[in-house]
Amino acid sequence: MAEPTIDAISTWVNELEQHGIRYVRFEFPDLHGTSRLKVVPIAKVESYARKGLNFYGGTLALDTASSVVPNSGFHEERKYRDHMIVPDLASWSFVPWMDDTAKVICDAYWSPEEPVTAAPRYVLKTLLDIADQMGFSVMMGHEFEFYLLDPETKKPLFDGLHIFNHTRNQFVPELTDMLDYLQAAGIDVITHNCEYAPSQFEINYGPGVGIAGADKAFTFKTSVKEIAHHLGYLASFMSKPFAGMAGCCCHFHLSLWDKESGTNAFLDGDRPHGLSETAEFFIQGILDHAPAMMPLIGPTPNCYRRLKPHTFAPSNISWGVEDRTAMVRVKATYDDATHLEMRAASGLSNPYLSAAATLAAGLLGLKDKRSLQPMSEGPSEDDPSFTKFPQTLDAALAAFKTDAAITSMLGSEFCHLFTTVKSYELSRFFDHITDWEVSEYLEVY
Repeated sequence: MAEPTIDAISTWVNELEQHGIRYVRFEFPDLHGTSRLKVVPIAKVESYARKGLNFYGGTLALDTASSVVPNSGFHEERKYRDHMIVPDLASWSFVPWMDDTAKVICDAYWSPEEPVTAAPRYVLKTLLDIADQMGFSVMMGHEFEFYLLDPETKKPLFDGLHIFNHTRNQFVPELTDMLDYLQAAGIDVITHNCEYAPSQFEINYGPGVGIAGADKAFTFKTSVKEIAHHLGYLASFMSKPFAGMAGCCCHFHLSLWDKESGTNAFLDGDRPHGLSETAEFFIQGILDHAPAMMPLIGPTPNCYRRLKPHTFAPSNISWGVEDRTAMVRVKATYDDATHLEMRAASGLSNPYLSAAATLAAGLLGLKDKRSLQPMSEGPSEDDPSFTKFPQTLDAALAAFKTDAAITSMLGSEFCHLFTTVKSYELSRFFDHITDWEVSEYLEVY
């Protein structure tokens, strides 16, 4: 078990006590990117940090309704046993909207020598290790949109299209409270603004290197939802909660950095757009494996309602320099800020898995070294030569299952778990009779 040392744990607990912390939340990121946790009094933290905290071993194999998913390999197959969650001490932060409380992100182990390899955080760390072996560190940042809603009506707080509007950006004082809480929790907020749809917002923060970048995204999303709840609102990252209104995205920003030289591996000022061969191979890898990426970055049926032309969301497998309609938008700044923005992920996607999918596809591109396909002269969404995304989650899952290269990168245990849980969710989805169907057909037929 890659557990923290006794000395490191003692130092950490002493630091918590000096800050007056009375409770620590041991948080485990689940398959959907939500936080499953136990609250531990400070007197018990050191013991659990040393030996691990018992946690239901089938937590990863619960669907979005927290239903037990059979045949996943995590429930009846293991006699419904526990695993242990072990804190990553580098990930701890304050929970400022709770009194005297801190949190720490944990990894799961069946035994000291057996990590739970299907855990999304483990999957991403494995891919980061592969990048490291290839000579790269990975800088990443997740950019999310969300709706802030009335918790009773589940409706927007205001109507109309007001992007960046001065009276809407801080429409209620609790939005400023949210920004204060996020910064106190260690989220380095850069900007905040209202987005294109009524009561839709975007809060941006700085990137991180390696697993810290994904941890920050996990903390951001779970914090926004919890802070909103404490302030009397409902925050939702759902892809398309309202017909006719903008969807919620996750724009995933990424660059590779050469470990030996410390330089941006995507930058080459002597080549077109300032992009290195490494960047071009990486982009082509994303395009080649885009269909298989889709269930990881769009993991619910609702996600596919967002990916339509002329909605500020991509709809086909494409790339372009500063093209907001492309799947991969290149930020070609001709300096160290040069990076890629993968725009197809949903706001509700698991940040560990959106990062893992993009990184796996890009690293495969570095191995295959295929020439980058041409970009469109105009908006990519209007170019009929580009292949459309899978239009449904079941089609995306089929593409995922047949892409042996990307499933090999992600690991067989994870792929079995993920496809089993998602297929189970889809079976529930297809069994549901919608209000639209009843309204449309009941009387006519």
